[in-house]
Amino acid sequence: MTSTGAEVKRTPLCNEHERLGGRMVEFAGWYMPVQYKGLIEEHNCVRTNVGLFDVSHMGEIRVRGPKALSFLEKTTTNDVAKLQTGEAQYSLFPNPDGGIVDDLFIYCVKPGEEYLLCVNAANSEKDFAYLKANAEQGCELINESPQWGQIAVQGPKAMTLLTEIFSSGVSSIPRTHFREMSFQGTKVLVARTGYTGEDGVEVFVPNSKVVELWRELLAKGEKHNVQPIGLGARDTLRTEMKYSLYGHEIDDTTNPYAASLGWVVKPAKKDFIGKKPMVDGKERGIKQKLIGFKLLDKGIPRQGYTLFSLEGKEIGRVTSGTMSPTLNQPIGIAWIDTQFASEGAEFAVDIRGRKARAKVVPTPFVPNTSLAKLKS
Repeated sequence: MTSTGAEVKRTPLCNEHERLGGRMVEFAGWYMPVQYKGLIEEHNCVRTNVGLFDVSHMGEIRVRGPKALSFLEKTTTNDVAKLQTGEAQYSLFPNPDGGIVDDLFIYCVKPGEEYLLCVNAANSEKDFAYLKANAEQGCELINESPQWGQIAVQGPKAMTLLTEIFSSGVSSIPRTHFREMSFQGTKVLVARTGYTGEDGVEVFVPNSKVVELWRELLAKGEKHNVQPIGLGARDTLRTEMKYSLYGHEIDDTTNPYAASLGWVVKPAKKDFIGKKPMVDGKERGIKQKLIGFKLLDKGIPRQGYTLFSLEGKEIGRVTSGTMSPTLNQPIGIAWIDTQFASEGAEFAVDIRGRKARAKVVPTPFVPNTSLAKLKS
């Protein structure tokens, strides 16, 4: 049970995690593995070989009907109309105040008529309620979350392993595209997306086949040094890429432009919920920006730590921080007053009463990934 008395949910792979020695914790209302062999080893496995993540806790919402496109244009910020069959798009659900209800991926099944949305586990009920509250005739909404499991396969050797499972065709899926494929006679969706900065895919698989796919990936991946990966390494991997996590970097009060997410906001293309306050906020001038930083002194920055100017003025707060396993250096993401957000600017992080010097740096912190090589 959670502290609120709600039942903790289990993914179809929970027994597998326990069998493999995963240390289990409650996360976003789900019983999930935080680590297996250790955070650093798991992190480095994804950066150098291939790792498997159970992301079955994520939410899936089907949107279909003759008004599906116009509905999604209204309820998301990116240009949904440009999506063709098999294409995926990162986007945001905006609220009437110009903030962010959630971030999500949109998968186009049939242009104008059918889309699958992948949303954050902690927000899946909130997101479905948001969509229902803005529903219109000619658009059907189906919460398919209970039907789907999901496994992320990430790392430089991910596509080699996946070819042995599905066929050589999997490696021809372009980045931010997906394809229907078959596993043991069952239809799955293989999407070349991910949350690590490495190449790989996220496989949407019916619950009845999740365990079989997980076991086969582990068995065939043994020669590629595959490992199951817990939530701990998932967080350090995404932090090294400066990928936002809802509830840390972004929330209902966040203007996307301040969070460096303006690239998924298309006000010139369409009208959407909260468009005017969102754009007005940008035009008035962003007071704080989301930046990446490295500590110059010893210590590890953690969420909630306060930032100060070198003159002692409070100027922001840490949203995520860790000792980077790849760089062996303390890094963090933070909201900071705009005047201190320039690359190279120095400030201090209050670490339990001690002021540790820090510096704004370019992000991603670790650009030399298999995904970067894929794009080049």
